[in-house]
Amino acid sequence: MLTTSTKTKRERSVDVNKIPKMKFVIPKLPFALSLFFSLSLLLVFFFSFPLTSLRRPVSSSSPSVTVANEEIRIRHGYTSYEAYIQHQLNKTQNPKLRKVWTTRDWDRKVRVFSTFFQRLSDRGLISNGSKALSIGARVGQEVAALRLIGVEDSIGLDLVPRPPLVVKGDFHAQPFDAETFDFEFSNVFDHALYPEKFVGEIERTLKPGGVCVIHVSLHGKTDKYSANDLYSVKPLVKLFKRSKVVEVREIDGFGLDTEIVFRKNKD
Repeated sequence: MLTTSTKTKRERSVDVNKIPKMKFVIPKLPFALSLFFSLSLLLVFFFSFPLTSLRRPVSSSSPSVTVANEEIRIRHGYTSYEAYIQHQLNKTQNPKLRKVWTTRDWDRKVRVFSTFFQRLSDRGLISNGSKALSIGARVGQEVAALRLIGVEDSIGLDLVPRPPLVVKGDFHAQPFDAETFDFEFSNVFDHALYPEKFVGEIERTLKPGGVCVIHVSLHGKTDKYSANDLYSVKPLVKLFKRSKVVEVREIDGFGLDTEIVFRKNKD
């Protein structure tokens, strides 16, 4: 005869055996979770770092270069400053180009440059008594044009000299004293690896009240020797710390489409 205690134990045993076996299925979550977390991280990244932060950075070797909203972009790739200079010399010293510049191109370019300078003279921005500098003058066409309209005290600056029109020098470090010139002109801003130094040297050597004229390309393509690309006049204007803009106008200047005229502050 079963006791109550024994009977209870047997009933409990029977109850346990009757419980159906359950299969525990672990859902395949790793892929779903990884996808979820990946999308979440991407969203966080894009909201935390706007697209402007993904643009081409200024190289650590050129900390003085000002870049504003990608309206000016420095072309990287030079292993050293000497490599940059050699790259520029490859064009300036090219015998075929120099022959073209001094023969069939000479009269045409002198004529066009003299038209630009005569307009500036008519507006009182340059005079026959001005001491003038052409920056990046190559063989001296701009200097010849200045002298043609009566600005006799004119000289050019380039990596390769061509006396008596052009002296040797680097536009990142002009070989002239402060406040030397009344007028400075350049159509080689796109060749400046350090735009801030390029402009800084202009303002250093320009007399108070002096005029600087820059020709740039905003809409066309520059050549393989260019060291920067400019997409707006705004960053160039910002580089001139001690000058005011006199005029901005469209031109047709041997692939360059914009002329910006600055006047250095007198104080």
